[in-house]
Amino acid sequence: MPRKLKDAKIKLKTHKATSKRFRMTGSGILVRTKGGKSHLRRRTSKRTKALLSEMIPVEGESIIKRVVRLAPYLKK
Repeated sequence: MPRKLKDAKIKLKTHKATSKRFRMTGSGILVRTKGGKSHLRRRTSKRTKALLSEMIPVEGESIIKRVVRLAPYLKK
């Protein structure tokens, strides 16, 4: 006897690299981290290194749409 199919939506897979790079704030703004933090920072000033740790808002509707498609459960 065949199994019954569930009438539920299929779970979507999250793109893990996207979920690690982006966050959604409480007010619903998509923010991202800055690159260039891993190596070759010896000659960089302390102020510049401190600025790299900030999260900055993502601008551009097409990029936001792409991130939401890649990470559908990226909510708060």
